[in-house]
Amino acid sequence: MFSAFRRAAVPSLRQAQRLCARTEPRMSWGHMQLCSAASVTCRLLEDCLEISDAGTPMLFNYVWLRDHCRSASSYNSATHQRSLDTGSIELTVRPESSAVEGDQLVLTWPGGHVSKYSLSWLAEHSYEGRKKAAEQPRVLWNADVYQNASLSPAKWDTFMSCDDELKKFLQNYLLYGIAFVDDVPTTVEATEEVTRRVSLIRETTYGRMWSFTSDFSRGDTAYSQLALDRHTDTSYFQEPCGIQVFHCLRHEGTGGRTLLVDGFHAAEKLRQRSPESFELMCRVPVRHEYIESTDNHRNHMVGIGPVLSVYPWNNELYMIRYNNYDRSVINSIPHDAVRRWYVAHRELTAELRRPENELWVKLTPGKVIFIDNWRVLHGREAFSGLRQLCGCYLTRDDVLSAARCFGLQA
Repeated sequence: MFSAFRRAAVPSLRQAQRLCARTEPRMSWGHMQLCSAASVTCRLLEDCLEISDAGTPMLFNYVWLRDHCRSASSYNSATHQRSLDTGSIELTVRPESSAVEGDQLVLTWPGGHVSKYSLSWLAEHSYEGRKKAAEQPRVLWNADVYQNASLSPAKWDTFMSCDDELKKFLQNYLLYGIAFVDDVPTTVEATEEVTRRVSLIRETTYGRMWSFTSDFSRGDTAYSQLALDRHTDTSYFQEPCGIQVFHCLRHEGTGGRTLLVDGFHAAEKLRQRSPESFELMCRVPVRHEYIESTDNHRNHMVGIGPVLSVYPWNNELYMIRYNNYDRSVINSIPHDAVRRWYVAHRELTAELRRPENELWVKLTPGKVIFIDNWRVLHGREAFSGLRQLCGCYLTRDDVLSAARCFGLQA
């Protein structure tokens, strides 16, 4: 419910991808750092290798070490693909010897094969390092935090021609979950062009690029003049769409402001105040459903997943699936847990509805907004008069790929 749309080739995105050959060094953002190669010690234990540097020991399984060998016979450095057949590694494999030489760990395996690993690479990719690091750094915000950040929107002319402007836009999007481009020509074609500067467009049942008024042409309340409460889109997809793009082409009337809420900020408040409720929102899968049956459109979409999704190794939140309109029958929870789920959901809802968390934005012609649909909830106030909106969905993977090609962590 309350959905929109995607697809297409992106010449400017490809230009950004070519920058991969000259990206800036990536920030560690909390990854474990080895103090000095000279102080590093390693020990061959029964089933793993231990590396220490006067801090938390890092443990590496022997099969893992052999599987991640970066020698020419095991790894194709040109394609960044593994050449070694993982299924051929003996599960009882163990190095015959180990040594730290300069900034490298050197292992000699039975049969004479030698593997060399950068100590910094091992520190970055160790489990001990990953569980302390953020996969994607973010600034959690309420209305005051966002407004005080005084983020400047990108400008159409510069954005379409300057890679530095695109990089700044992507950095704002990654950190805050929303970003704007101003002075965009008020046409569907120009809106498509500015979105293709960022990513590929994802085509859905609603089409690729869409443009609509409040004519109830689809079986969705979004095609009305009614107020819409905060929600994420396409909660009824197995993989909800990653980025939502809106452009108000014209509005001859009153009302219609867009509501934005940082779902991750609200979820983290819930984690702090009621960790049991947070855990329940992460653990219980619920069904969302969209049924449409008209003369022109027949759809029955079902998506299943928890309201909150976290990475299991570091408990970092990566997706919120919150749409009270489209949530279907709850039958995935046993009777004795139903009430606890409703209590947890009510606590999260209360956080999402705190007035201080509401950022209201008037989308005027020329202002295009990009919303991280896995993080930021959107809604709108009721409006009067003719209001024409256009936009699309973008593929999340390609947005993050473009950011990484600029050396940003995503």
